[in-house]
This record gives sequence, structure tokens and C-alpha cells, in this order.
Amino acid sequence: MLGLACFLLTAGVIIFVFAPAQHLEASTEKTRLAFLRERKETVYDNLRDLNFEFKAGKFPEADYQGMRTSLEEEAAGVLAEIERLEKGAAKA
Repeated sequence: MLGLACFLLTAGVIIFVFAPAQHLEASTEKTRLAFLRERKETVYDNLRDLNFEFKAGKFPEADYQGMRTSLEEEAAGVLAEIERLEKGAAKA
């Protein structure tokens, strides 16, 4: 009897964990432009955090400059692609 109870409990847990969800919400697909705008905000937040942590003394000058340069280059690339996509959408 105890073996049957353990088996049923184990089977129930496995079914619960691996069964597909019944109520899935439909999500809207993000456009490339929406993704880039989110990425831009993330990079700006990272730059603000980096500046704060540098002023708090958590990073040496060389590390700070390297990370800041990397984030600024990423932001410039994201902004350039946003501008290109917006110009393309305006022409269409």
C-alpha cells in the first residue's frame, strides 16, 4: 500500500512538472526597433550604474575607462541602428 502511494505521488509530481501549461498567454512579438529601444535603455542604465560604482570606489580607473568605452560603443551602435530603422520606416 505504501509503495502504491509513493508511486502515485511520484507520478503526480512528474506529470505536474512536465505537463504543458493549459493557460498560455499570447505574447506580441517585438519588432527590432522595440528591442533596440529596450537595449538602449539598458545600456544607459548600465552606464549610470557604472558611474555610480566608480564614484563609490568600487572600480580602478583603468577598469572603469574600459567598461565605459565598451558601453558607449554599444550605445552608439544601438542608436545608429535605431536611426537607420526609423529613416527606413519614414521612407516606406
